[in-house]
Amino acid sequence: MRIKLLKKRKIRRSSGKNRKLYFDANTQASIVEYQKTESLAEKEIIYRDRIFPAFDKLVENLILIYGFAKGGEIFLVLKNDCVTFLYETLYKFDESKGTKAFSYFNVVAKNWLILNYRRKKRRTDKHVSLADQTKLSIMDRTAIANHQVCPSPDDQMIEKEFRAEIMQTLEKIRSKVDGKNDVACIAAVITVFENVDQLDFLNKRAIFVYVRDISGLNSKQLSASMSSIRKLYREIKATNKDLF
Repeated sequence: MRIKLLKKRKIRRSSGKNRKLYFDANTQASIVEYQKTESLAEKEIIYRDRIFPAFDKLVENLILIYGFAKGGEIFLVLKNDCVTFLYETLYKFDESKGTKAFSYFNVVAKNWLILNYRRKKRRTDKHVSLADQTKLSIMDRTAIANHQVCPSPDDQMIEKEFRAEIMQTLEKIRSKVDGKNDVACIAAVITVFENVDQLDFLNKRAIFVYVRDISGLNSKQLSASMSSIRKLYREIKATNKDLF
């Protein structure tokens, strides 16, 4: 399936030789330094101060130039998810191959945005309104007819145990974070989870706003902290294969 991107927008750039590049040779050097550094604390500082700003601007430009935020996609959430993906692929960049870091991560980010667009489009195309049950299969109509508003005792017990496991994981992550912003972020995530039944909206955008407001962090700070927390989660999950 081919995707037709919007025509590139013409962006006026300021003239002059002193215009500062957001992703330059220093950014690439920082990425290589990040890969070689073993200290998690040093890695966090390198990423937050010298790599994240370049990733954030790179993704922002791609979204705005190609119009990836169209069709109901929320800009900040989309940008945050893409920047997080770049963070998770930092280890894959190989300077010895002669590829510039900007070119490499520009391609990675653009491909991720395209695939994300396609996934959302497929889900939209497959959506069937319950108001027109003639388009539903017999199995779907039976499931709707047998749907119970109140879950069974077994389902309630399973859900309770599942929530307890999630809370244990969140508390384990909280015990491992040390940065001020990361501590505020995971505390906000736990607060949202503890009050999930009282929340009016539970889509990705709403949760992002809840966590941002509770933590007091701005969008860039929240994105950087979420990247650190996701990495801790993967490390914990690697030692426990039964973890959700």
